[in-house]
Amino acid sequence: MLGGVTPFSPFVDHNVSVHQAAVDDLLKVLDLEQIEQNIFRGQSPDEKRQRVFGGQVAGQALVAATRTVTNGVVHSLHAYFLRPGDPTIPILYDVERIRDGRSFTTRRVVAIQHGQAIFHLSASFHAPEPGMEHQIDLPIELPQPEDLDDFHTRNAEHAERLGDWYTRPRPIDTRYVGPDPVGRTGERLDPQQYVWMRADGVLPDDELLHQCVVTYASDMTLLDTVTRPHGTPFASGELMMASLDHAMWFHRPFRADEWFVYAQDTPVAAGARGLARGLIYQDGQLVASVAQEGLVRRLNA
Repeated sequence: MLGGVTPFSPFVDHNVSVHQAAVDDLLKVLDLEQIEQNIFRGQSPDEKRQRVFGGQVAGQALVAATRTVTNGVVHSLHAYFLRPGDPTIPILYDVERIRDGRSFTTRRVVAIQHGQAIFHLSASFHAPEPGMEHQIDLPIELPQPEDLDDFHTRNAEHAERLGDWYTRPRPIDTRYVGPDPVGRTGERLDPQQYVWMRADGVLPDDELLHQCVVTYASDMTLLDTVTRPHGTPFASGELMMASLDHAMWFHRPFRADEWFVYAQDTPVAAGARGLARGLIYQDGQLVASVAQEGLVRRLNA
């Protein structure tokens, strides 16, 4: 299992499909090598990327933190993206054990490459206990994910332009309610969007693992919300975009391999930075909240 100090392993007893294989590859990426008591090493997938995907670093850092925790599940994380990650070399994760209490446990993780910190994560873990409950419900009724196109179907006409980005395996199935950013033609849109997501295969029954997979997925689609009110087409070359910080709060247990709605909005963009927020719902329950600020710099302005 993922929790505590026992590493989890990819599946061996299922009927492997293309989609399941992609999910298994994601689990391999999240399955860190422990090289010292509080030091772990992570690899990047063999993909043609200029920099490491931010969700990968966040997910791996959370895995490193959980490997040192024996009590509770993560209830919040706060992270800063400090430098672009190099996808051609391993990433070292150095975990600092800040606090081990009866109810709460705190960890700090620094991701290191080329002798420099590229990412910083603080995570807090809480032993589950009962308490008062309320939530803001999803404000609109949405089409079901089965009625929406997956990435390859909705972007088939752009396959040649997208190249390797179109053909690479996708462990997270994303289905947009409304226009996909790839197909946008410059129209100005409302400052919110809804995306159905799930891991495109079966995951083990490990709550911490599901939290790590959703942490990985939470960096997908979110910052793009900032561009919607401005009509800037995807991959137009007009913008430089990068995640700066990322925060998550986990409210209830969920399964990352079952459909959840990622309701996203952007309240403000200013000073070459944009703020995006997300609420994650599953089966009508608000299970997680997300906030991210990113660099959104106009080039040649």
